[in-house]
Amino acid sequence: MRLEHGELRALLPHRYPMLLLDRVDSVEPGVSLEAVKAVTGCEPCYRGIAEGQAPDRYAYPASLLIESFGQGAAVLWLLSRGPGTTGLPMFTAARDCVLLRPVYPGDVIRHRVRLEQVVHGAAFAAGSSWVGTDQVAEFGSMMAVVRPVDAIAERKR
Repeated sequence: MRLEHGELRALLPHRYPMLLLDRVDSVEPGVSLEAVKAVTGCEPCYRGIAEGQAPDRYAYPASLLIESFGQGAAVLWLLSRGPGTTGLPMFTAARDCVLLRPVYPGDVIRHRVRLEQVVHGAAFAAGSSWVGTDQVAEFGSMMAVVRPVDAIAERKR
């Protein structure tokens, strides 16, 4: 199964500038997913960098790399849930996340996500992120919980 960007928008509540996946190349519901994020120099995280800065100033922020992987995990969980299951996954924790090398504009990140366990409204995922043949990150464990959409909407008021 492949999901294009519009289909991701239908699944996830995130929007610009925080929708950090471009497409999903493959999904085996309940098991694994491979998603793609292309990093460009026009992303909001680069807006405040002054002209003439050293190339390492353009390293993609670690927090956004982790969030992008987490969105892949959320898509996998959403596609793995049984019929009639509702609610919005919310990221709650990450453990053993290791960033192995920086990512820069022009890189295409490939997230490989495994769904490790689903227990009582909580899901655990793990995996890695790659740019070409270089592993750029390892995610030992990420956890999300599901919350009713109406409860989240009510807190916004």
